[in-house]
Amino acid sequence: MTADIVISRVSALHPDLADLIAELDVAIREMEPETPQDFNFCLTAEEMDGPDTTVWIARTNDRAVGCCALLRHPDGAAELKRMFVRPEARGARLGARLLDTVEAQARLEGSRRLLLETGVHYRSARRLYEAAGFEQTGAFADYPDNPYSIFYAKPLT
Repeated sequence: MTADIVISRVSALHPDLADLIAELDVAIREMEPETPQDFNFCLTAEEMDGPDTTVWIARTNDRAVGCCALLRHPDGAAELKRMFVRPEARGARLGARLLDTVEAQARLEGSRRLLLETGVHYRSARRLYEAAGFEQTGAFADYPDNPYSIFYAKPLT
């Protein structure tokens, strides 16, 4: 499946992104039912529709199968947001390719660090981040320190 995957920038308001985000939100609720809503730090498409965020969709055979976003922080850091791969596309290293896309853009723009927040139950995502050189860190930006999140950082300089 990896040979026919195309990753491209899209508007945060693209209908395919809305579908992917809706599936991601359901997956989050199913995976972390005990997490209070106040500790689900999910940007909506509308919140991502601005100059500080870039969004990508991965497609295979014209079907959207994954997404991710890069959020720029005023301090020069960049943050991975809303990364998701549909179940039928998992196992083909699409998550790694999406992560590489975000990291390459952050580096191109001169970001000093790439940050992310993920839930404690997302073991496969955490393995991906750690294999890509991310290390656990404390809460950043306006995230509260909490028992439902794990925070990661990767220096880019």
